[in-house]
Amino acid sequence: MTSTAKTEAPVQRVTDTALIFEGGGMRASLTSAVVVALLKAGIHFDYVVGISAGASNLANYLSCDPVRAQRSFVHFAADPKFGDMRTFLRGDGLFNARYIYQETGLPDQALPFDWETFRANPAEFRIGAFAAETGREVFFSREDVPEMADLMIRVRASSTMPVLMPPVRIGDETFVDGALGADGGIALSQAEKDGCEKFFVVLSQERSYIKQPQRFPGFYRQYFRRHPAIADALTTRWKRYNDTRERLFELERAGRAHLFVPEVMPVGNGERSLSRLAASHRLGLSQSRRELPAWREFLGLA
Repeated sequence: MTSTAKTEAPVQRVTDTALIFEGGGMRASLTSAVVVALLKAGIHFDYVVGISAGASNLANYLSCDPVRAQRSFVHFAADPKFGDMRTFLRGDGLFNARYIYQETGLPDQALPFDWETFRANPAEFRIGAFAAETGREVFFSREDVPEMADLMIRVRASSTMPVLMPPVRIGDETFVDGALGADGGIALSQAEKDGCEKFFVVLSQERSYIKQPQRFPGFYRQYFRRHPAIADALTTRWKRYNDTRERLFELERAGRAHLFVPEVMPVGNGERSLSRLAASHRLGLSQSRRELPAWREFLGLA
């Protein structure tokens, strides 16, 4: 066995199970702890799929960078360029997306990204986004990202929360948050399409959580009158999301899925308080350490 460049644990490759990261904005302050725990334990999946904030977790995981995984959803919120109502009013989004995703990963910037380690990682990956004009769900793969800039704009596209962030143009298509796709933000169907039969799924809501219908569907239909596919997907996402979680619980009962489910989710998707984000990450680390033996058993690494 070899070791990763940033962790001392010997590498154990997982070849028969998909690693699936749900999104959730700043709730990834907790789920990014799973990235940290997996890397420090030397557990490396050969197939990873992520949507929205889960795409950032994916990128940090495949670049084998536990420090960046933590900083991305904790300390980075204090960056004065992170975004606020001023960036929103000038059209850059409540989260300053171009800066967050396309600038900070460059060398000598706030969150330098290890592109060479990412590129050398043999794992397959999928990053989900939603095409605004057609309502088509798109999953980008390694062949779509020959350069770091190609990766980062796709992570941004996957994470582009409608209304709060401006849509992203890639080629001839405009994209928004991948959570509007077929599974409501948890890419189980894509993993199944790619032939996966076992699943390690990192969820960002508690086990009892049930998503409710949008309270103001008329607002979305008016706001997205030029992109009705977005409005339709937003107003129906709650059902797809709940259905996917039920499928996962069935797979868990059948022994085909292991679910990381936050025991407590102390923050919302727009949290900015560093103390609350840091506490959330600590909760994720504590839960991950306690559950690590069960992870190993499910993955056949015990």
